[in-house]
Amino acid sequence: MSAILDTHGHDDHDVHHHKETFVTKYIFSQDHKMIAKQYLVTGTLMGVIGVLMSIMFRMQIAWPEEPNVLFEALLGKWAPDGVMDADVYLALVTIHGTIMVFFVLTAGLSGTFSNLLIPLQIGARDMASGFLNMVSYWLFFISCVIMICSLFVEAGPAAAGWTIYPPLSALPMASGGSGMGMTLWLVSMAIFIASSLLGSLNYIVTVINLRTKGMSMTRLPLTIWAFFVTAVIGVVSFPVLLSAALLLIMDRSFGTSFFLSDIFIQGEVLHYQGGSPVLFEHLFWFLGHPEVYIVILPAMGLVSEIMASSSRKPIFGYRAMIASILAIAFLSTIVWGHHMFISGMNPFLGSVFTFTTLLIAIPSAVKAFNWITTLWKGNLQMNPAMLFSIGFVSTFITGGLTGIILGDSALDINVHDTYFVIAHFHLVMGISALYGMFAGIYHWYPKMFGRMLNKNLGYLHFWITAVCAYGVFFPMHFIGMAGLPRRYYTNSNFPLFDDLANTNVIITIFAIIGGLAQIIYLYNFFVSMFYGKKAVQNPWRSTTLEWTTPVEHIHGNWPGAIPHVYRWSYDYSKPGHDVDFVPQNVPLMEGEEELQH
Repeated sequence: MSAILDTHGHDDHDVHHHKETFVTKYIFSQDHKMIAKQYLVTGTLMGVIGVLMSIMFRMQIAWPEEPNVLFEALLGKWAPDGVMDADVYLALVTIHGTIMVFFVLTAGLSGTFSNLLIPLQIGARDMASGFLNMVSYWLFFISCVIMICSLFVEAGPAAAGWTIYPPLSALPMASGGSGMGMTLWLVSMAIFIASSLLGSLNYIVTVINLRTKGMSMTRLPLTIWAFFVTAVIGVVSFPVLLSAALLLIMDRSFGTSFFLSDIFIQGEVLHYQGGSPVLFEHLFWFLGHPEVYIVILPAMGLVSEIMASSSRKPIFGYRAMIASILAIAFLSTIVWGHHMFISGMNPFLGSVFTFTTLLIAIPSAVKAFNWITTLWKGNLQMNPAMLFSIGFVSTFITGGLTGIILGDSALDINVHDTYFVIAHFHLVMGISALYGMFAGIYHWYPKMFGRMLNKNLGYLHFWITAVCAYGVFFPMHFIGMAGLPRRYYTNSNFPLFDDLANTNVIITIFAIIGGLAQIIYLYNFFVSMFYGKKAVQNPWRSTTLEWTTPVEHIHGNWPGAIPHVYRWSYDYSKPGHDVDFVPQNVPLMEGEEELQH
């Protein structure tokens, strides 16, 4: 193992080639490692706001019309005498969905780990454009600030659901949440899309052009494949949402009618003609469904890497995993219509979307099978990252099975817009992606901050989160099948749903406990930055290139020459070697064959 790059006995001639100030190092940094931390901390803070909102509207559903001190303190005029206003309930649901889908699970997850790992794992000094990388983060930050500012406008934040369907989103006079709050939502999302496109283009160019010598595409870790394909999906689909947002702004402010037609308000006929709200649905979901995979693919890549490392086995079916990522990317762009089965769609077209939707289960099943097979008979290291990875596989399979029902145009009619849908996508996308994010943080925290997270607090965080996640979303399948509609701020006016009230209380109690459990993680995250145990260079004994860089962050990642690559990313427990891992930069021994999976 003497060929492993020694990163301690080196000269520091290029560690600090220019003097950095606090502002250039921590705020307007062009170093991909610092930008990854900026994305992570910003995404974490937005996540806290999103989770707090979900707890508030869950309490409203469980105990409607009951005064609540929390509502009075946080909502002010929107909760007179501590009772939540009906309009603000939908606003909380809208902003919660927007924050969690776009700001936490898209930018927080992909922005963090794409920035951190792409240059380190392909053997590059930095991103292709450090400046564009910095601009990408600051556009994301500005979009977050605008979205938070929308919470404080007089008429209230956007309240058309996170999907912002017209006419609620297109007519400023439709409701309080259709006014300035909606405008700020659209501006925030336009800036966010610009940020995502700049980041995605940077990731694509970096992976294609800046790989070190020997790093062929078939030697890339699955993390890089996932980030690369995610970026491609983003470049293809995000501009469609931008066009929808711009057309919506024109409908709102310039008298056009792209999405409006035959609108009556209090008996008065408005002048809009010829538009179609269904057109907006098509444009939104052409991004909205690939967005699901923009969220979940990076988590799949992180989990694949962690499982191989923590089971001390090569990833099972490496090439099949790459093929399934590519298949998912392609199929994700031709299934958006399954969100629109009850929009009056031609039944034949519905059957086409049913076929493509069920088809996407095949590459997803390939991945699930390969993860389970990687674990099979492995020397499992049950650290918190591994537990969250296994939890990811569990929720991905559980939530994915209900997708078969929702993907069938005939079966979907019965449960469309009920809590069954909420249960499905929160498990298969929301919780799964969060598990992938947590797994990645626990695994790569030493690389980001040079210190280790507290393992025992990690175990506590995982088990409470895992129990509460199923406690919240598993019962939702049953109240959804019983017909309980989503987005109703109270169900007390419908005697039909009285029997479901106790189930809603149980769900809410699990939600509150699960939300409070994240305080354990936040404490562990921020305290370990300063007081955690100092990390060694390769604490997990992994094979990929990022663990060949020194613990102390330096400009350019490697102190001397960039290491060359001689083997694939998953040489764990390979016969003929004294240790159970062989880093990628170790040359093949005489007579040794490179594994090809």
